Amino acid sequence: MNRFLSGSAKAALVLSLSMVTFIGAARVTSAAESSVTSQVTQAAKVLAPTGKLRVGLYPGSPNSLLKGVNGASDAGMGFELGAALAKYLNVPFEPIIFAKNGDVLAAAKEGKIDFVFVNATPAREQYLSFAAPILLSEQSYLVGPKCEVRSIKEIDRPFMKIGVAGGSTSEAVLPGLLKNAKLISTKNMKEAEQMLLSGELDAFATNKGILYDLAGKVPGAVVLDETWGQEQIAIGVPKGRESAMPVLENFTKDMRSGNFVPEAMQRAGMRGVKLNRS
Repeated sequence: MNRFLSGSAKAALVLSLSMVTFIGAARVTSAAESSVTSQVTQAAKVLAPTGKLRVGLYPGSPNSLLKGVNGASDAGMGFELGAALAKYLNVPFEPIIFAKNGDVLAAAKEGKIDFVFVNATPAREQYLSFAAPILLSEQSYLVGPKCEVRSIKEIDRPFMKIGVAGGSTSEAVLPGLLKNAKLISTKNMKEAEQMLLSGELDAFATNKGILYDLAGKVPGAVVLDETWGQEQIAIGVPKGRESAMPVLENFTKDMRSGNFVPEAMQRAGMRGVKLNRS
């Protein structure tokens, strides 16, 4: 039938069909966007049941929170990811600061916060649901300036005093690895810093991201190259909120594939940490 149409009529028909295709595609796109918006809205009610995203943080760690000084903005991966997720969910961001990571985890266990960014261990999976890991960090030791040990093989000796953060992975795992050294729980990173400087601690154990940051505050301290484990650091939410995990996983995927995390790592001065792109 088209062979009987004039050139202008054919052009009009092609234009008309193109408009129909465009309008149909637009409707499909609009419907898809509406569906995603609806899913995010529902997830926000689950992930932030108080109407705010309560993000658990502890100061002194690039994995969590680094308070800005001299007018600089606060940094830290947990702080920045928490703010980004709150924006994604279109809810207010409420940072809640604790003395140490163990206190953050205790609050999460009690449902007093909605978001943590921590090492995803089997023990923590008992009360937290984790998205895919965002950062991978080796675990090692920072040897203080008053200690001459330079090998991980020399750590497990009776006279060695090894600091660990209270409630941390190190505190849970190292008793099974060290049979002779004495483990000492610290209240916060500031106390760990002071104890290394004074010689009350010979070394401090945690992931290298934190160790390198701590080394910058303890002149003469050395991060050992060798490792005793690896952390898979991920966003965790209290158990019972699994219906919102697909939205959280999508958010995590976006964070892992874009530039947000590398730029946040740079702002926090992170070293010894890798972005999990897989």
